[in-house]
Amino acid sequence: MFGALALKTGIPAAPLAGALIGASILSISGKVDIAEWPIGTRTILEIGIGTVIGTSLTKDSLVDIQNLWRPAILITFTLVITGLAIGLWTSRLLNIDVITTILGAAPGGISGMSLIGSEYGVGAAVATLHAIRLITVLLILPLVVKCLNIFGVIKS
Repeated sequence: MFGALALKTGIPAAPLAGALIGASILSISGKVDIAEWPIGTRTILEIGIGTVIGTSLTKDSLVDIQNLWRPAILITFTLVITGLAIGLWTSRLLNIDVITTILGAAPGGISGMSLIGSEYGVGAAVATLHAIRLITVLLILPLVVKCLNIFGVIKS
């Protein structure tokens, strides 16, 4: 319901953000139990995510790689190293489980990192960290892009 209501806000990935917020509120209130994966659905979800990501690579993607391989390597390397550094630092600074903080700071998406986290027994904590990050990014970055556009820093 919150996912459908969020569509009215116009924020990017509104259904996901709305569902996260709504489910969190209901879960915190104690009105619903923690959702658990029905048997076999996790594997199906992983196959589905892999399929969606895999099929997003097209012949046009191969053409783009000619121009984008250097920034792709630089961005990926920088994000992974930064995520590891922030995860290790956060764990030490706040005395939180290092696996949770490394996976929580990883540059992956909420579903992928949560699935990996669940294999280590920290899926819910990793999902929480990514949900907070995702909601924050979805709310702040569109405003930043608008401001940069208004001030002529970027052109859309």
